[in-house]
Amino acid sequence: MLAKRIIPCLDIKDGRTVKGVNFVNLRDAGDPVELGAKYSLAGADELVFLDITATHERRKTLADLARDIARHLNIPFTIGGGIKSLTDVDVLLDAGADKVSINSAAVRRPELIDELAYAFGNQFVVVAVDARMVGGEWYVHLNGGRIKTTHRLYDWVGEAQERGAGEILFTSMDHDGTKAGFATEALARMSEQLSIPIIASGGAGNKEHFADVFTRGKADAGLAASIFHFGEVSIGELKTYLVGEGIAVRPVD
Repeated sequence: MLAKRIIPCLDIKDGRTVKGVNFVNLRDAGDPVELGAKYSLAGADELVFLDITATHERRKTLADLARDIARHLNIPFTIGGGIKSLTDVDVLLDAGADKVSINSAAVRRPELIDELAYAFGNQFVVVAVDARMVGGEWYVHLNGGRIKTTHRLYDWVGEAQERGAGEILFTSMDHDGTKAGFATEALARMSEQLSIPIIASGGAGNKEHFADVFTRGKADAGLAASIFHFGEVSIGELKTYLVGEGIAVRPVD
């Protein structure tokens, strides 16, 4: 069994790490570079940095942030927010990012996935998908949940894989920040449908939720923010628990 990955996520607004519930009511959680360095030392397998206002405010993710992060980390990190072109990605990878995450721009122009995969390789392309249930079906949403699309979740992730996505980062907006557990049914269905890794996001509240998402949800990685940022669960404690549950994880150095 491949080791399951534990990935702290740092949502960034105006240069600070923030966290809210269902994408609203944001509160400050600290400096992203300092937090990232702390998680690296604590045994995180990867990190994700997302500028959550970049698309809405038409700002590009700053390459300066990627450089600063790269100087302080020794684990892989993904960065996203407002990425719309090959040039955006080239700048971020050159600044030290290991992968880039695209979301709204990919939905609006799916060919972007093909272009990035061809230019840089599938392994560098993470397609982030924010979705929520509407009328009993999962629909993709854009701009931090402000815009509902006509894209059904399972159709869209299938297309993303076909176009060259290397990973899917799925966030259930109904679960985000609630600490009530991940959307395991949706994740399990995607895992059975796709051949690329799926990162589960939205709803982590305790160690048991991670065990659940790796077993029932069949996710390849579990991503969380609040429980790590505010010290509710440590990465070392989480990995020790998962090993005890028979789930393979990379050891904490």
